[in-house]
Amino acid sequence: MDGLGLRERKKLRTKRALVAAAVRLFAEKGYEQTTVAEIAAAADVATKTFFNYFPSKDDVLFASHEERRALLLRVIAERRPEDTLRDTLERIGEELWQLMLTGSTEPPPELATTRVRLILNEPPLRARMLRLLLDAQHDLAEALRAAYPDQLDEITSAAVVGAWLGAAQAGALVGIARGDDMERIWQNGMRAARIAMDGLDALPLPRRQEE
Repeated sequence: MDGLGLRERKKLRTKRALVAAAVRLFAEKGYEQTTVAEIAAAADVATKTFFNYFPSKDDVLFASHEERRALLLRVIAERRPEDTLRDTLERIGEELWQLMLTGSTEPPPELATTRVRLILNEPPLRARMLRLLLDAQHDLAEALRAAYPDQLDEITSAAVVGAWLGAAQAGALVGIARGDDMERIWQNGMRAARIAMDGLDALPLPRRQEE
């Protein structure tokens, strides 16, 4: 929150409090059984204040989506001339981890895995997560293709992003299923992503559309 004014810092604290309260209540009472009024009360704000930050209670669980999407695009835009595709993907992974620890819309680290389990166990939330992941995957593939036009065409870029994200998610889910802590889950995901990235050096140059 460095460089933010008092009002902005207060708004961020309120947002974080709402996210933390929602995750805790969903875990204790169940997603469907928890009301917006209860979340607001647990965060010590009025129900009206909740709606100033989130349109609905499920939006609390996806509050970090835009911040994460912006990070993906920023890392690609700020890449160095000498950065390979693998360098850029690894840097995205590193910065996503830091964002998860300190991001203004992330749940507290001790509640991060609880949030994921809640989403996975509720079909409507799981469906929304899938839509957001597909959108992020598309945006990432487009940005990488523009950044590495000599190496990636539409198909190759989609394949790279699908392999990288898919591997990271699969590795993380293994850790979640066996009850690992947040750091170990992240390490599992990044290890799986590196396995997928080992094939990047073997990527052929894209064929021209007319071929």
